[in-house]
Amino acid sequence: MHQFDALTMRVYSQNERTTVRADELRIGDLLQIDAEGGIIRFGNNRSLLLDAVALGLLRAQLVETFGLTVARGLLTRLGYTHGWRTAQSLREVIPWDSEEEWRTAGGRLHRLQGMVLFEPVPKAQRKDTQTLAEAIWKDSYEAEEHVRHLGQSEEPVCWTLAGFASGYLSYSLGEAVYCIEVDCCGKGDAHCHMIGKTERAWGRAIKPHLVYYEKDCLDAALRGVTESIKKLENKLRARRRALAPTEDWIEAGELVARSAGMRRVLVLCKKAAEVDTTVLICGESGTGKERVARYIHDQSQRAAGPFIAINCGALPDTLLESELFGHVRGAFTGASSDRPGLFEAAHRGTILLDEIGEVPPQLQVRLLRVLQEREVRRLGENRPRPIDVRVLAATNKRLTDEVDQGRFRADLAYRLRVIEIEVPPLRERPDDILPLARAKLASSALQFERKVRRLSPAAERRLLSYDWPGNVRELHNAIERAVVFAETDAVDEDDLPSLDPSGVLVTHLPGGVPSGTLADIERIAILATLESAEGNKAEAARRLGIGEATIHRKLRRYRGKA
Repeated sequence: MHQFDALTMRVYSQNERTTVRADELRIGDLLQIDAEGGIIRFGNNRSLLLDAVALGLLRAQLVETFGLTVARGLLTRLGYTHGWRTAQSLREVIPWDSEEEWRTAGGRLHRLQGMVLFEPVPKAQRKDTQTLAEAIWKDSYEAEEHVRHLGQSEEPVCWTLAGFASGYLSYSLGEAVYCIEVDCCGKGDAHCHMIGKTERAWGRAIKPHLVYYEKDCLDAALRGVTESIKKLENKLRARRRALAPTEDWIEAGELVARSAGMRRVLVLCKKAAEVDTTVLICGESGTGKERVARYIHDQSQRAAGPFIAINCGALPDTLLESELFGHVRGAFTGASSDRPGLFEAAHRGTILLDEIGEVPPQLQVRLLRVLQEREVRRLGENRPRPIDVRVLAATNKRLTDEVDQGRFRADLAYRLRVIEIEVPPLRERPDDILPLARAKLASSALQFERKVRRLSPAAERRLLSYDWPGNVRELHNAIERAVVFAETDAVDEDDLPSLDPSGVLVTHLPGGVPSGTLADIERIAILATLESAEGNKAEAARRLGIGEATIHRKLRRYRGKA
């Protein structure tokens, strides 16, 4: 392994006799880095070092904002352009042993750039003689990040990698080549498997994939999404004004406040947003602590940066440590590559440590050091890395009690409680019940495209007569269910779920025992399971034994038929 104060790209002259084969290509042949920092060049082109987790967060935001089709199209075209440019520039930079070596070097370059481990399938082992390229991809950064941020998919997800391979081969062969994943770790396969052919060789099989390479289609889709978002926002404002034109309640981000208790919370949030210090948000489960944290972030000077939330009680101790602090290759079994943690991913933004009371003692020590030193160390690494992150924490426990019981460090509790905000339970702020219900009714009616406009007086009395032990989360789930099953423009008490004395939502399907077509029964089962999972689509998918993408697709279909 060569040691460099600065990596300097090997410069080849036209008269140099030594030629290069694709499998002999080394990073030092292509990479030029100034030891003092600044411009980085890869194959004579200016390049950037980008964090994989940050790219994963961008992918998640693209999917959530524009949908899978547009997100896949944008990332595929990005990869295609990258591959085309790489093939174009490296043709002259490297004295290839032959034109064939240059054409087949794309996979090697993928590996050198840290994107994926590339194992070509020999021609003799290919099932189709028209296949121009075939490879097994391992350790795909793209599959890892998709699963991390969006969960397991039903379709292949290495969009930029496939785009890169398509662009590289298309330029080097002088005709359109499309590389398609047939297996992918992102959908649960053991490895990713790519096949590349010309459009003619693919035949009809390529048609569903061509849309992701067409700029006009993407432009139209983006314009349509933008117009839809504007229309949705206008409709939501109008609907909410129509629902409560004279009520004296406040909407702040995703928070709704009419009661004196929640108004005090909003005042504290605004004051907390003005200073860049830690905040501890306390309250029962379902009161909206994450929404409070997001409101503080949105009102702060860090609003342009990322907001990352992690539930510290939902992960095993070892996995939680790796997620927060990251790790280096070889730090533990399965750590095949370096990976930054969420503290690094939240650079110049905010991280919310939800259920902070569940953090084990050994991790509490590391968190205290992060708050004191403003730096992190990845697992298996001694070098500290500075971070610029605001830390918010949330808990449904009394940290003072946890300190008294010896389960939580007093010094960490003091660090977290620089500002403490208590979110009152819904039973202590009944004035907020109807405003919350009406706001959720308006958004759910638009989401599911239902013509439900109001709550009946009987439904309002029913909502006000219950203590809501599950707080705002339980109320939202009840209203969403009622909007789905309402048969008129008003939610009546019969549309609301029944409540047993223990305060558990009981779902009664319309008409008792389900009847009708198999599609009808499927729809009822999915909606009922989603309700019982408190709106958690991943959990509902697990209970039903289907993929999360299927849940999303079914819900979109139900909205279209509503």
